Amino acid sequence: MSKRMARKLAYIGCALAVVWALPAWALPRDETVSTAADQSSIAVTIYNDNLALVKDARRVKLAHDLNQLAWREVSAQMRPETAQLRNLTQPAGFRLLEQNFDFDLLTPQKLLEKYAGREVMVLKTNPATGAETRESATVLSTQHGVVLKFADRIETGAPGRLAFPGVPDTLRDKPTLVISLLSPAQGQQNLELSYLTAGLSWRADYVAELNANDSLLDLNGWVTLINQSGAAYPQAKLQLVAGDLNRVQENQSNPRAMLAMAAKVADAAEMQQESLFEYHLYTLQRPTSLAENQTKQVALMAATQVPTKKTYLLEGAPHYYFNSAGEGGDLGQKLKVAVVIDFQNKGDGLGIPLPKGVIRVYKKDSQGNAQFVGEDRLDHTPKNETVRLKLGHAFDVTANKKQTSFQRLANSGRYTINTESAYEIVLSNAKPEAVIVSVREPMPGDWTIVSESQPHTKRAAGVAEWQVRVPAEGKATLTYRARIKQ
Repeated sequence: MSKRMARKLAYIGCALAVVWALPAWALPRDETVSTAADQSSIAVTIYNDNLALVKDARRVKLAHDLNQLAWREVSAQMRPETAQLRNLTQPAGFRLLEQNFDFDLLTPQKLLEKYAGREVMVLKTNPATGAETRESATVLSTQHGVVLKFADRIETGAPGRLAFPGVPDTLRDKPTLVISLLSPAQGQQNLELSYLTAGLSWRADYVAELNANDSLLDLNGWVTLINQSGAAYPQAKLQLVAGDLNRVQENQSNPRAMLAMAAKVADAAEMQQESLFEYHLYTLQRPTSLAENQTKQVALMAATQVPTKKTYLLEGAPHYYFNSAGEGGDLGQKLKVAVVIDFQNKGDGLGIPLPKGVIRVYKKDSQGNAQFVGEDRLDHTPKNETVRLKLGHAFDVTANKKQTSFQRLANSGRYTINTESAYEIVLSNAKPEAVIVSVREPMPGDWTIVSESQPHTKRAAGVAEWQVRVPAEGKATLTYRARIKQ
C-alpha cells in the first residue's frame, strides 16, 4: 500500500471515530421526522424496465398549520418530481408548499467536504502521557486528502482526530424527502407518499423438464426481483406489470452508486394475474419483504405433463434464388439442423399471459440425473398461443445442400428479375430411430414450385415447407425447382 493511500485511510478512520464519538446529530428543532417505524402499509408495483411505483402509508403526528416533515428511508433513486403526498385522514385544507430530496448521505468524507472553508477542531493525544491537546484549523481542501490551515502553518493529512461542531442539515444518514406543508389540524394523520423510482426491477425465469421421449414437459415459472434502490420494503404488497410501457427518455444522474446483490430464494404462493390497460398485472398473494441490495425469487406458475412436440428444423435463405451458386452449386456441407420444441400456453397451470423471460430446459439421463439441454428467450405470450423454443442443433442429424440448376428467364428486365433454379438437399440421420425434418425455405417475391420430389405446404406468404422423413441410420433426398419473379 502506498504512503499516500495509507494517509488517506488513516484520516478517514480518524474522522469516523469522531463522528461516532459525537452524540446523535441534531436535526432542525422544527422538523417532524417520520421513519419506517411509522409505516402502516407499503405497496410496490414493479415494471419491466427498471421502474417501480412505491406507495408508502404512515401515521404521522403533525402540528396545526406549518410543518417541516422529514420523510426518511425513501428510495435513494427516487424521482422526486413524481412524489405525491396525500392526507388520507383530513384531505381538506391539506396543502404542500415545498419539497427537497436529500440523498447526500453522511460519511466521514462527505462531512469533511461540507466543512471546506470552515473551522474544525484537531485533537491530539500524547502517546507517552495520554494528555489531549486541541487546536483549531481551517479546512482548505479535501481533494485527494485533506489540507488544513493552522494559525502558524499549513499541514496535509490529518495530524490527529477531527472534531466537527455539528452536521449540516442537508447531510443525512438515510435518503430523506423533506416536505413543507400546511396541516388543517393537529394530531395523528394518515399520510401516503407515492413516487416512481429506479433501482427496482424484475424478470421472469422458467425451468422446464422433458420426459424420456420428449412428448411432455413440466414447467415452473419464477419471478426474480432485484432491489438496488437504496431502501428496504418490509412486508410489502407486491405487484408486477408485464408489458412494454412508453417512457420519455431523459438524462438522469444516479444519486447513489449501484451496490452488490445478495441472493435469496423465498417460497411463495402463485401469483394472480389480471389485465391492466394494455398490459398484465401480477399480484403476489401474500406480503413479502424486499431488503436493500437483495435478489429474491417468488413463484409465478407451475404446470405438469404439458404436451410437447419436438421438431428438427433446417432453414434456408432467400439470397441464392437470385444468383448462381457457381461451379458445383455447393450451398453447404453438414449443415446443422436445429432442434425446436413447441407447446401451447393452455391447460392446467398454463393459460395465463406469460411474461417475457428465459426458459431453461432439462432432461434426465439414464442415471436419473437432470441435464441441461438448452435455453431460449420467451417474449410476452398471451394465453392459448404457441410457445416455440430453439434449444440447439442436433448432433446426429445433418444436411448437404446444393443448387443443381440456375437460369435467368427471357423476360427479365432492368427492374424485374425472373429466375428458375433447382435444389437438392440430402438429409443424414445417425440416430437408431427415424426422424422427421422440417425443411423451411424463405421464398422471395412471387414464387412458384415448378416440380418437387414430395409435396410442400405454404407455411406463410413467403415460406415453403417440406416434412421429410429420414430413416434410422439412413439418408433422404429432397429435390425441388422454384420459379421466382421480383
